[in-house]
Amino acid sequence: MTNQRDPGRERLDAVVRGRVQGVGFRVFVMREAVHLELDGFVANERDGSVRVVAEGVPQDLDALEERLRDGPPASIVERVIARREPARGVVGFRIASGEHRGD
Repeated sequence: MTNQRDPGRERLDAVVRGRVQGVGFRVFVMREAVHLELDGFVANERDGSVRVVAEGVPQDLDALEERLRDGPPASIVERVIARREPARGVVGFRIASGEHRGD
C-alpha cells in the first residue's frame, strides 16, 4: 500500500459545472477514483456543481481529471476548474454529504 504522505502524491481539488447533479455523477466519480486507487471525496455543492477532492500520484489524478471532463452519459459537463496542491494524507474515497441529495 502507498504511504498516504508520500511526497510523490498530490491533491486534485476540482469543481465540475454543468448538468452534474441528479445524473449519477458522484457515483461515477467514486467508481473512477476507486479504480485508480485514489483517496478523497466527491460531493454535490449548493450552487449545482460537484466538488471532487482526490489524492494520489500525478498520472492517476490526470486520468481522473480527464474523466471528469467527460462525465457519465446523462451529464453535460460545461467546465472543470481544477487545481493541484500537496497531498494532505486522506485515506479512502467516499461520497460526502452534499447540499443536494441527487444521484
